[in-house]
This record gives sequence, C-alpha cells and structure tokens, in this order.
Amino acid sequence: MRLTAKQSSRRTLTDLCRSVERRQAVTITYQDETGEITVRTVEPFDVRTTKNGRIELRAMCRLRGDARAFAVHRVISYTCHRMGFVLERPEATTPAGYAIVARSEQQLIARELGRDYLPTRPRQITRDQTDLAA
Repeated sequence: MRLTAKQSSRRTLTDLCRSVERRQAVTITYQDETGEITVRTVEPFDVRTTKNGRIELRAMCRLRGDARAFAVHRVISYTCHRMGFVLERPEATTPAGYAIVARSEQQLIARELGRDYLPTRPRQITRDQTDLAA
C-alpha cells in the first residue's frame, strides 16, 4: 500500500496511469467531500483534468458496479494489483447520446481540448429572433 502523503503527486499519477495502460485493478482508500473514508477496488480507464484544474481518476467501481470519478487529491492510499478487469465498461457517449469515436491520437487530443470549450447549455433559436436570420 502506498500512502499518497508520503510521495509526490507525480509518482501517484504515474502509478495510476500505468494501471490504466495495463488494465489492472487498483484498491484505493478514498475520502469523499463529506469526510467519509471508504476502501474500494476500481478498474481505472482514464485520468482527466477537470475544468477547475483538478485531476480525477475515471474508473469502474467494483463496489457500485458502474463508472465513477474519483478526485486524485482525495485518495489517501492505493495498491496496484496484477489482477485484470472483470467489469464491462459502458461505451462513452456525447450529451446527445452519440458514441464517441477517436480514430487517431490527433482526434483524441482535439476532442479532449474541445470539451473545455463546449457550451454548457445549447442555445435555442425561436422564430421571433430575427437578428440571427441571414
């Protein structure tokens, strides 16, 4: 078990990213925003940066049986295992329900950069808005 307080955040992220690449489970001791501490075995599939700059681990939680997001700064300790994934991960979709397909690294990078600039709510145009007419 590795305590995150006794090592650099770079080391923690390296271990978590390695688990994503190797498709190996990780047991984490996690403290949520209310202060409750739980121990969970997760199957990580992504490490992301949120809009507010926090790093989060996206993983399938074996306790809940579905995809969850865990803030890396709230992980108290973790253990990387050699056991593989057993849960079926749901396919990624857009807010409209279409599947996300990235066929190259460039498309994946563009999609990740573009999600930061997506509007939070789509603008709806009504018939009485004539200033948008051509």
